[in-house]
Parts: sequence; structure tokens; C-alpha cells
Amino acid sequence: MTAEPAFQLAQINIARFRLPAEHVANRDFMDALDAVNAIAEASDGFVWRLTGDGNDATDVPVNDDPHVIANMSVWRDLDALAAFVYRQPDHLAIMKRRKEWFDHIGVYQVLWWVPAGHRPTVAEGMARLAQLEENGPVADAFTFKRPFTAPDGTPALPVQDECA
Repeated sequence: MTAEPAFQLAQINIARFRLPAEHVANRDFMDALDAVNAIAEASDGFVWRLTGDGNDATDVPVNDDPHVIANMSVWRDLDALAAFVYRQPDHLAIMKRRKEWFDHIGVYQVLWWVPAGHRPTVAEGMARLAQLEENGPVADAFTFKRPFTAPDGTPALPVQDECA
């Protein structure tokens, strides 16, 4: 019997809509959220995701800009998250179209290890994003391409971004 890991992988990614979320130009993105979120929840290694009043987090305030949205989740490990992000066809289809809906943000995603059972807040995720932007990848705020080993020694190998 394998012991449960002491740490899990948290991630937050943010985006800024070019137009208000409810604008018709964003319909394909908004209409895909429920299906893609259901796929995430059914994925091997999925633990938790942030939701607001609906089944997504588009109504959860991120900062003072109402056009900014966040996606935040916790996964068993880097491989499980990477499999969903970079190899799940429905998620990839949406990622490949992100420039249609969202402004460019330099640092928009960060990964970090959390104790198993911890559910990060948006404020925690935004602080990790700021840390990554200020310091580059470090053990407390890193990227798929520059991952860090979990505090319990679970290794993390770099992942190539397949949708750049």
C-alpha cells in the first residue's frame, strides 16, 4: 500500500478578457467552461478547483479589474496537471484560442507545492504570481518548464509547453 503524498501541486492562472465576459465575442469560451471543468474533475490526479457562485470561478474577484479571471486548482503532482493542461484535447482547443478572448499577460501562471488537504485562496495564488514575476522560478513559485521538487522529495521534471 502506497502512502498518500504529504504535498500536492497548486496552480493559478489568470486571464484578462479583452471585452466583458458576457460579450458575445466570449461565448465559445464561456460555453466550454462546464465541459472542460468536468473533464478536469474526472482527470487522474485532480484534487480540487476554485469555484464561485456557479460551476466556474469567473465571478470570483481577482483584483480591482473586473475583466480579470482566475483558474485555480490542486493536483496530485506535476505529471497529472501537465497531462490535463497539455494533452487533454478539449482543454488544448480552448488554450489554442486564448488570444481571441484575452489580453497578453507576461506572468499569468504559477505552480507551487501545498500540504495535502490545503485549499489555496486567490490572494495566495496572486502572491505566488507576484513572487514568480519578481524572482523568477523558485521553490515557492515555479513554472512547468522550471519546476521544483516537492518538499517531501517527490521529483518534478520539466514539461514543455505544447501550445505556445
